[in-house]
Amino acid sequence: MQKLIIFALVGFFAQLIDGSLGMGFGATSSSLLLTFGIAPAIASATIHFSQIATTAASGISHWKFKNIDKTLVLGLAVPGSITAFIGAALLSNIQSGLIKPFIAVFLLSMGFYILYQFIFKKQHKPQGGTKKISSLSLIPQGAAAGFLDAIGGGGWGPVNTPLMLSRNKLEPRYVIGTVSTGEFFVTLSASLGFIIFLGWSQISWTLVIVLGLGGVVAAPFAAWLVKVMPVHMLAVCVGGLIIFTNSSILLSVFVENPVASTSTRLAIILSWIALVVYTLYQNRKLPFSFQSRKSDEVKQIQ
Repeated sequence: MQKLIIFALVGFFAQLIDGSLGMGFGATSSSLLLTFGIAPAIASATIHFSQIATTAASGISHWKFKNIDKTLVLGLAVPGSITAFIGAALLSNIQSGLIKPFIAVFLLSMGFYILYQFIFKKQHKPQGGTKKISSLSLIPQGAAAGFLDAIGGGGWGPVNTPLMLSRNKLEPRYVIGTVSTGEFFVTLSASLGFIIFLGWSQISWTLVIVLGLGGVVAAPFAAWLVKVMPVHMLAVCVGGLIIFTNSSILLSVFVENPVASTSTRLAIILSWIALVVYTLYQNRKLPFSFQSRKSDEVKQIQ
């Protein structure tokens, strides 16, 4: 029972992050599940199955509010679904002990990538969707994001959303709506791959339900958190957590000296604290300020 409560909290925390930043459910929950000793294939399968309902609801909502470009959805979703299925097949047939360090490296890079996108990179204002993005140009992007999403348990949002925003051609609502809608098809394809190559018996459906329920409960809290906490502070918390958990996994695999391992973890924590202080100074306000966000911050996470 205690273990189920922990996994429900994992789902709650991951959705809290995803609903606030617009990305991060997969990377965060995968990092935490791996920390608890869940095999990479089981962790990724669990995350994708728990996301089927949430991505479906998200896609329908964006479709009703006309936040999607159907042509671009196909340009991302078709190659992404194909490579997600391949990624699920590959992950299901690789020994967990061999692939786990590589998954940790990928997720570690996602942590740094989130920090880079939300803290260090200069964001440019989109030009109102007056320009068009060729759906053909999105094929390699969608293919890479789909494969990494299935292999790492997350990556569709962190890869696609910043890249499409950086093109400076679409309004953020169209970018988020298009990426979110495409994620449903990628999630469905990856889940199908895990069923075929892992089998029903290998998947803990109790864990899937508990993780999903935790995410559902977190949704309204995430909506509230968006209004009261600056996006940059959220990014520091999320990126730092992902970096710390996956660094710990790598240290446990490659570093046998306990003193060196502890010192490295301490250095990461101190760097994390320093980054929090730096972010507070840059924003010049407390993390839980009830002031309204700037419009560009709201657009960045929608």
